[in-house]
Amino acid sequence: MNINYKQLEVWFLTGSQDLYGEETLKKVAENTKVIINHFNDNTPIPVNIIYKPIVKNSEEIYETIVSANSSDNCIGIITWMHTFSPAKMWIRGLKALQKPLLHLHTQYNVDIPWSTIDMDFMNLNQSAHGDREFGHIVSRLNIPRKIVTGHWKEDHTVERIAIWTRAAAAWKDWQGAKFARFGDNMRNVAVTDGDKVSAETQFGFSVNTYPIGELVKLIDNVCSNEVRKLLDVYEESYDLDDTVKKDGENRQSLIEAARIEIGLRQFLEEGNFRGFTDSFEDLHGMKQLPGIAVQRLMADGYGFAGEGDWKTPALVRACKVMGFGLPGASAFMEDYTYNFDPNNSMVLGSHMLEVDPTLAADRPRIEVHPLGIGGKEDPVRLVFNGMSGDAINASLVDMGNRFRLVVNEVIGVPVEQDLPKLPVARVLWKPLPDMRTACSAWIYAGGAHHTVYSLSLTTEYLEDFARIAGLEFLVIDKETTISKIESQIRWNELYYTLKRD
Repeated sequence: MNINYKQLEVWFLTGSQDLYGEETLKKVAENTKVIINHFNDNTPIPVNIIYKPIVKNSEEIYETIVSANSSDNCIGIITWMHTFSPAKMWIRGLKALQKPLLHLHTQYNVDIPWSTIDMDFMNLNQSAHGDREFGHIVSRLNIPRKIVTGHWKEDHTVERIAIWTRAAAAWKDWQGAKFARFGDNMRNVAVTDGDKVSAETQFGFSVNTYPIGELVKLIDNVCSNEVRKLLDVYEESYDLDDTVKKDGENRQSLIEAARIEIGLRQFLEEGNFRGFTDSFEDLHGMKQLPGIAVQRLMADGYGFAGEGDWKTPALVRACKVMGFGLPGASAFMEDYTYNFDPNNSMVLGSHMLEVDPTLAADRPRIEVHPLGIGGKEDPVRLVFNGMSGDAINASLVDMGNRFRLVVNEVIGVPVEQDLPKLPVARVLWKPLPDMRTACSAWIYAGGAHHTVYSLSLTTEYLEDFARIAGLEFLVIDKETTISKIESQIRWNELYYTLKRD
């Protein structure tokens, strides 16, 4: 995966008006450029912040925002009112806005210059009430935005802007994205299905089904030289079980797994897909379920989920874009089983085969083992234990009249048991605020068993993304109680019912 954040732009719009004269406007522009240079110089903000001429009237505001809408590189705008900028000037432009918005509530100076402050200073530095005027009209127009308050040099201010830019980049990545679905949803399963037309309308990505035969044709045409090269990569990158080494009894299974990876990768690259899903109920023509192939493709940035679930691959991809270049990893996950020891309650996360090796705490091992479903030959998979640390577990679900994003803050813990008879990737975590509350709250919220597990993102990333995407957002954290989550769900239900009507 290679996200070139430096090709992405956020336009910085500073509001003022003609009332203050050329000298004041010149100083506004100079100060704005200093702030932008700071943001672009050795800060966590990964994109380029672009200076735009100071906007002083309705026409300039409208033209700048329309230009931002049409710029492919622009992923959002930051607004700041250095002086007072009458908000009626912003109405036409804001009504046209199609890009994510961040309102920066800051001021150029840190301190009040007590001994020298005069009316010239006051006319220039009016953010305290200029931003409130602007904020009023954005609220009245009911436009979603992130508000960041604090001095522009503070680390906390810069970090919150950086988080928003990554969420905006993930939103841009969704626009026009394609996700492939091999086969249909796993029969009779509800939560992994959903309204694909509504999703494309709201989110900008499309999901379409492709016959498994198209993939099988590519797999069958893979040449032996390509397979040999990929086998070399396997041997360099992972530990190999003796049975899959040269002359091992399962060597042919590894060869077939390599063919599947090459064919699947070719399909995704030629179709310009950003993720996919498959179903063990529809694998006609394939010799084994794709295990290591899916794991390695996820590690390269593709979104994935099993059993025909198309919403989770989209969320996996978004989280990978947001987390690109950050420590940790974001990956497809499933809450599989519990340790209900009251003194050590935790969740064991795993899947049949497809857990992303970017989560691995140690060097993954290639193994072949029987699989009781799918009716195919024993599949190849990477086996490892997951990393520990502060993490989140997130689920995107279709609630019928809206999409909901549920996030649980968790603590990843080391896998200290050997688990000799569980030949899959394993991840352990303790959900906040505690096992009973978190699991109950998740079920009240209608969260799925398929999730994105991320050690690189925090709740704020997902909250920013939800705001941009128009998602209902529910968080389960250390402050959650069942009464609070139930109350929030009831109020949300009323809000979305009224909004629909």
